[in-house]
Amino acid sequence: MRRVSSQMDNMDTQANLRLQESRLNKQNNQIGSQRRIQELRDDPIAAGHLVRYQSYLSRVQNFEKNAQALTDQFAQREGYMSNSLDVMQRVRELAVTGANGVYTKDDMKNMATEVDELLKELVQNANATGSDGNSLFAGTDTKMKPFDVEMGNVPGSGIPLIENVRYNGNVDSADVEIDEHKYLSTDNAGNRTFWAEKQHLYGGRDGSRWQAAADGVISVDGAQIKVNAGDNIYSLVSKINDSGAAVKASVDSVTMGLNLETTDAHQLWLQDVQGTSLNELGIIKDQNQKPPYNLGSSVRISGGSLFDTVIALRDALLTGDQESIGGRVLGALDQGLGNLAACMAKSGSEYERAKLNVTRNSGSVLNVTQLISNEGDLDISKAATDMKMMDYTHQATLSTAAKLYSNTLLNYIK
Repeated sequence: MRRVSSQMDNMDTQANLRLQESRLNKQNNQIGSQRRIQELRDDPIAAGHLVRYQSYLSRVQNFEKNAQALTDQFAQREGYMSNSLDVMQRVRELAVTGANGVYTKDDMKNMATEVDELLKELVQNANATGSDGNSLFAGTDTKMKPFDVEMGNVPGSGIPLIENVRYNGNVDSADVEIDEHKYLSTDNAGNRTFWAEKQHLYGGRDGSRWQAAADGVISVDGAQIKVNAGDNIYSLVSKINDSGAAVKASVDSVTMGLNLETTDAHQLWLQDVQGTSLNELGIIKDQNQKPPYNLGSSVRISGGSLFDTVIALRDALLTGDQESIGGRVLGALDQGLGNLAACMAKSGSEYERAKLNVTRNSGSVLNVTQLISNEGDLDISKAATDMKMMDYTHQATLSTAAKLYSNTLLNYIK
């Protein structure tokens, strides 16, 4: 109930003026920010939609950035791999030339000089870094130089040459999110890309009586396999074969030792994560040794890298061993070329997938931005018209109020 008094008109006028000023100020703020919703209570439903759209837009933009970063990384990797493939093609040409038996030992030494330079180029490609300074072929250990070179005296050469190339990275892969709960794996381990042959490992210790004394965990090419107390060598073989790792395990029928064979060209990566199962079987040394150079002294291993193959070719050319060049070396070169081409194909397919995700996410950004605009953006033409009408109403109210209360004390002093 309102009380009728002499101040009622004045109070109503003042209240309506404040309300008009508030509406005019809100309209000014909307035009200044070009946003329709200034507070949640302006439109609760639209505000809820707007928050969800903005959150999704932020995620999509991150997905686009991730996919673009992967695209750049894959493109750089593919460039170095393509150059390495050209190097290996030239190395193979020299191997075929050196194996035909028509060249003298001096001619073959001259070929060895070129092969040695091509080997240096191959090592340089394998140790390449991206535009961000991270190693391209070191797995997830991107701050590490992937390959170390060991120099030594080689028969037939009067100067030290590259005698061995050792891998320093790891075999881990990083999963990068490129869509909602969708990931693209970046598998850039150098001991896969620059490997030539399938690797075979032959354990020399009799494991027929071995039994796990306690629960443990072993790692085979990055795949962790649980070993339960009481497991024997046959149980371990079964678990390795079922782990999904690109490794086939078996028990040697003669030595009863554990044999491992990779199903594609890469270097074996073995480790006791918890317990000492592989150490007890004589496969690796203690846990203080870092893979892949932690194999036990009784283990025999075959299958080398591209570097090993090129080094073998160079050494055979230096000594004039045509038989080795035309047999084992040339076969290893062909396998290495095949593996490098397969790695290039895999990298190219990953590049195309990442590029497709960049395109899709870019389109999603535009669509979500349109939704945000529909919910939160201000119709400028309508807002300008409303503001003009509010301003006209406000001025009219002030004018009317001035006329209603134009009398002053001087009107009564006459």
